[in-house]
Amino acid sequence: MQLAHAGRKGSTTPPWQGSTKVDRAAGGWQPVGPTNEPFSPTYPVPCALTVEEIRGVAGAFRAAARRALAAGFDVVEIHAAHGYLIHEFLTPLVNTRSDEYGGSFDNRVRLCLEVADAVRGVWPDRLPVFIRISSTDWVEGGWDIDQCVELARRLRDRGIDLVDCSSGGAVPDAKIPLAPGYQVQFAERIRREAGVATGAVGLITESHQADAIIRSEQADCVLLARELLRDPYWPLRAARELGHTVPWPVQYLRAAPRDTPAR
Repeated sequence: MQLAHAGRKGSTTPPWQGSTKVDRAAGGWQPVGPTNEPFSPTYPVPCALTVEEIRGVAGAFRAAARRALAAGFDVVEIHAAHGYLIHEFLTPLVNTRSDEYGGSFDNRVRLCLEVADAVRGVWPDRLPVFIRISSTDWVEGGWDIDQCVELARRLRDRGIDLVDCSSGGAVPDAKIPLAPGYQVQFAERIRREAGVATGAVGLITESHQADAIIRSEQADCVLLARELLRDPYWPLRAARELGHTVPWPVQYLRAAPRDTPAR
């Protein structure tokens, strides 16, 4: 279960409907953020959180983690990437506050660490907590990989089990050099320098590509999204291509290779 707070990107229509403001009369709400600057002219103007309200955010994540545990989930991931609330506090491109939650690196990472402590505090030690971060804003003067390495060290010490290394999303004008595996470099560096497990994401579509990332120890796992939307049984196809035998759902055994175990 991924736990997220949309921050200043909240109360907007889905991307396929234009990502524009949703008024209260249509079910919208007042979004919040570090400041009252909107993500773009088409997004709603957020209300800057007070210090007391910021402290309440960690409590909301804690309550969400408890609900996820009660619902039977085995893993939770804190979403601290893509221009959502926690990332908004991390990046100096958005967070221009001058109080204890803004300015210095220590202040900008404060909310992220408080949320990590809150979630880990109610999530059983036997179950993992992931966190998704944007490893860079792709904009000069923004959040970057050097800051990510230091944040990852602190998250490791708080019991976060894996850092899911994505990028971008803080500001609308970033120039992202999209290419297959373009974010793997971030997972590799955080894994090496912060001493924490990492997940590689981003335009990883082929089984041999994913296998190479793991075998070369660039990351501890590969996380797929869009490719699984295209091919929900990608893991079964990848196993066949890589020469591994994995259990298949019993309803699909007639289509499976010989001697495939049932699940």
